[in-house]
Amino acid sequence: MDNARPFAGIEVVEFGQFIAVPFCAQILSEGGAHVIKVESVDGDPVRQLAPLAPGETRHFISRNRGKHSLPLDLRHPSARRVVDRLMARADVVLTNFRPGLAAELGLDWASLAPRHPRLVVGNVSAFGRRGPAARLAGMDLVVQARSGLMAAGGNIQDGVPTGGENPVVDYMCAMTLAFGITSALLRRTATGRGGEVDVSLLMAALMVQNNNMVRIESADGAAHTAIRARLAEMRATGRPYAEQAALTPQIRPPGTVHVYYRTYATRDAAIAVACGSPALRRAFMRTVGLTDEALDRPIADREKEVQHYRTLGRAAEAALASRTTAEWQAGFEAAGVPAAGVKLPLELLDDEQPLANGMLHDVTHPALGRLRVLASPVALDGGGFVSAPLTLPFGSETRAILGGLGFSAADVETLLAEGVTREGMKPRG
Repeated sequence: MDNARPFAGIEVVEFGQFIAVPFCAQILSEGGAHVIKVESVDGDPVRQLAPLAPGETRHFISRNRGKHSLPLDLRHPSARRVVDRLMARADVVLTNFRPGLAAELGLDWASLAPRHPRLVVGNVSAFGRRGPAARLAGMDLVVQARSGLMAAGGNIQDGVPTGGENPVVDYMCAMTLAFGITSALLRRTATGRGGEVDVSLLMAALMVQNNNMVRIESADGAAHTAIRARLAEMRATGRPYAEQAALTPQIRPPGTVHVYYRTYATRDAAIAVACGSPALRRAFMRTVGLTDEALDRPIADREKEVQHYRTLGRAAEAALASRTTAEWQAGFEAAGVPAAGVKLPLELLDDEQPLANGMLHDVTHPALGRLRVLASPVALDGGGFVSAPLTLPFGSETRAILGGLGFSAADVETLLAEGVTREGMKPRG
């Protein structure tokens, strides 16, 4: 066992699809865990999202490395034999079944704990396990809408809000789940008992909005009540979404919104600046050749403060538009002002900064050739986390995994013949 790796010797069984559970399992594998990914006999659904080779897609590769895939029809009566052997060997079980299905299949904590008290069971739900939405299905986009995150993003297209391209809720949930599993395993070293880790996409979305998830009753109570009442009126009369969104209270100061924490168009592209302190704001003003009298003489009247910073923001926009992003970047760096040119995601795959820090990893796929993917998001001295290799093709390890669980060659043939499991991807069409 490699003692430098935090999850060396830990057996993980993943019943996961899409993002949150698979990405969590990938991180655990990068920390040394042995991960068996139990898939349906047709495979994780993301294997079919624009495949580049049979069962291989960008989506699957991005969060399913370092695993051993086992196709299994969990509803087949004979599947229980396989599941029981997996559970007997496992330290961690990860699930993101639809509400109620884990209990139906006997894979929830209440079913597993009596027989496997050292087991750590991690479950992802959409909206949490209690309340009126507990039994509803949900994915990233739906939870972004339900949680307020979509509205907070401020992106509106054709009159309705949009969630953006990145499933930030799923990935935040994956990291939360990984932390929970780690915590439960750490507790187990002291107590000898496992436990249940329960995370939700809704809580992950609220965490992303932590700055907004505060109500100071003396300052906000009456205003929030009035806004909710006004929202109800607007919705009852069918007012456009943009008008409803405009009711959102602005908690950031006007100077932050209009001048000091925003993006600007430059002569050739765009640049973002973030000036969180008076010293940085003064440095920004000196660099762009402007002055902000309110830094020395604060404006008490809110409306006058807003107007002051709107005017100053327009002046800053004109100044930034006069030079290129690279020119401004050099000036801001010299002044110590946090700033960065806005890049497209694909540019980062060849960017010297992530490459210098090992944030990207090249692997060779047997069918697709050279791939560049994200390395492990965690660095631990002594090689504690290592970028995971590609998971072997779907079903190619079926015999080896079942043999490792103690099934004889004849047993394996029977399981294959009964359709409990399979070797390889089912031909399309």
